[in-house]
Amino acid sequence: MSSSSRFAIATHLLTMMACSDDHSLKSEEIAGSVNTNPVVIRRMLCDLAHGHLVVSQTGAGGGSRLARKPEQITLLDVYRTVESTGVFSLHRQRPNQRCPVGRNIGNVLGGVRQEIDQAIEQILRGITIQDVKVRLTHDGGVRSEQFRRQPAVN
Repeated sequence: MSSSSRFAIATHLLTMMACSDDHSLKSEEIAGSVNTNPVVIRRMLCDLAHGHLVVSQTGAGGGSRLARKPEQITLLDVYRTVESTGVFSLHRQRPNQRCPVGRNIGNVLGGVRQEIDQAIEQILRGITIQDVKVRLTHDGGVRSEQFRRQPAVN
């Protein structure tokens, strides 16, 4: 089963922005922290801008920053912006309808998936980017001043 890292990357970069104290960050700076290519970050920033979570400015003095205060952005906002719905997919091909299991498994698993999605959304709704920042600064010893226009790490 494959899983996506889009949510983790989006949360990572939004938390960096929250730690930057409203200073715009360049995709290269974020990419250095995420340890990925800046193109991956720019694509993610486009998705987050469409979700009204970041604002970006192009050019020499440009960069990206949070569109709202970190306490106003929930992890559910992030999840809904960058992930497709559903924690798992159902069959790609329709199961054999002559089999009693094949005929009914989609309904059963669909209900299970809905329960899981609701539980995930309830948890994510209660955690903000500010909460992630607090956990990071408390547990990881990170200070906001460490994010002010530091060169990207390669």
